[in-house]
Amino acid sequence: MREKQAMQQSDNVEMQDMVNHPAHYNKTGIECIEAIKAMLGSGFKYYLQGNIMKYLWRYRYKDGVQDLKKAQWYLTELIDVVENDKS
Repeated sequence: MREKQAMQQSDNVEMQDMVNHPAHYNKTGIECIEAIKAMLGSGFKYYLQGNIMKYLWRYRYKDGVQDLKKAQWYLTELIDVVENDKS
């Protein structure tokens, strides 16, 4: 019984993290988004914008509210990048 409850709690934590920090994007200790940011430089803003559009486009057909939360995450990241842009 305790093992089942522990598994359910673990699954719940994992589900909550599917928007902000999905485990499958951090298998080597480096967040995938940080590696992409480093590779793209000033093009990172366009990457974020594309992901916002993707998640807004598909939310009705795929993952509903989870996709809207992902779009929101990318929008928040884009706002942070634009506000901190020194160029």
